[in-house]
Amino acid sequence: MNHEDLAFTPLHEQARLITHGDVSPVELTEIYLDRISDYDEALGAYLAVTADRALAMAQAAETTLVAGSRRGPLHGIPLVLKDLFDVGGMATTGGSVVLADNIAKRDATVARHLFETGAVLLGKAHMVEFAFGGAGINHHYGTPWNPWDPVVHRLPGGSSSGSAVAVASAMASVALGSDTGGSVRIPASFCGLVGLKPTFGRVSNAGVLPLDPTLDSVGPIGRCVTDVALVYNIIAGGDPFDGDTLSAPPFVPVKDVEGEISGTRLCIPRQYFWDDMETDVEAAVRATTRVFADLDAVVDEVSLEELDRLSEMRSRKNLTAVETCLSYGSLLEERSQEFDPIVRERMVDGFDVSAVEYLEARRFRNSLQRDTAAAMTDIDALLVPTTPFAAPVLEDCDDLGPEYWRVNGMCLRNTAAANLLGLCSISLPCGFTDEGLPIGLMLIGRPYEEARLLRLARAYEAATDWHARRPDLSAFA
Repeated sequence: MNHEDLAFTPLHEQARLITHGDVSPVELTEIYLDRISDYDEALGAYLAVTADRALAMAQAAETTLVAGSRRGPLHGIPLVLKDLFDVGGMATTGGSVVLADNIAKRDATVARHLFETGAVLLGKAHMVEFAFGGAGINHHYGTPWNPWDPVVHRLPGGSSSGSAVAVASAMASVALGSDTGGSVRIPASFCGLVGLKPTFGRVSNAGVLPLDPTLDSVGPIGRCVTDVALVYNIIAGGDPFDGDTLSAPPFVPVKDVEGEISGTRLCIPRQYFWDDMETDVEAAVRATTRVFADLDAVVDEVSLEELDRLSEMRSRKNLTAVETCLSYGSLLEERSQEFDPIVRERMVDGFDVSAVEYLEARRFRNSLQRDTAAAMTDIDALLVPTTPFAAPVLEDCDDLGPEYWRVNGMCLRNTAAANLLGLCSISLPCGFTDEGLPIGLMLIGRPYEEARLLRLARAYEAATDWHARRPDLSAFA
């Protein structure tokens, strides 16, 4: 296997090669570091590359293997972390120059779990400042280039922009991102990858810079469903440093994503998700119903009145803006001109929300989540487009004009539903536009039913080959 093929090989296959001695952790790490050197100047996925640390971790993983011990499924696997996860001794900037000197004292819980199983850290990935945006734009450090268009700079999706670009261009085997309104699934969709948003409280946020602590969900971005499931198993579970994980039902690891889905009920909602949809995207997503039907799943259409209430929820005051003001409001007041102008304009809205308005909106959201869970009792998953369009051109919306706000809002519209409704969700490739841009299918499942969601996603993936396609990177070298 040549280095290009090995770099694009799914994580679970790389793990098998490492276990059998066909490739070493050091060799695999060097391949990715070389690719970062070759491609990242053009693609801009990495905010910081930790080459020395990566090689030391890879050597330690190799030494452990030679001694006859394997620490887990990620032993020797090189990955990248979005730059809102603490890594002891490194800056956690959240994509902002304001936090350039924010040196972490210890690893975030999820980072510690990954390192304990032998994962190798290649570096920190670019992101939207404070994770507050779905398009992927960052005016401080630059917006990563979506690798599926070598000619035109297209949006990578946000806020986990660099994480997705790194995996899509095989500059990392897998990545970790965060998802408050779609920040894992939007970049996964735009970049032709799989992205999982677990149910809120299933994965610890300890040591993770907050955007909205009532919605923030940590999730993996990978090349295939199996890879995402492996990472999910490692990072999920209770954490005494995050009370939301302790109030969740006990975590049961996903034992196998392979399996029959006969009799599973998938539903296409008639409302909310389909407005202003690009023709290519709608056709590709609706075509997935035939695949599921061939797998003996039951696919039908439904009307959910809860989705009408969701539209009302999104029209209310922005609760996330309030939460960001709680976390970063003092910095915003003291160093306003150093904030990304797009993020600053979104964040200041939080100052205008009264306590009464905030509490009313929270009560409305809590009621909506309860009613949605009840309405989905006999629905295993909703089937919808991840985004209404494929990756837009950066130049068309890289300002504070109406086109940016339209694109950002539309990027988030479908994905934010799962966050606001308290559900779990996954995005996976389901086709390409006539321009060769990836299209994402989103499955939305009941709370804490990630295992079912992963099996459904894997069944679709096994019946298609969209996930196996690679972007042509020759123009970026």
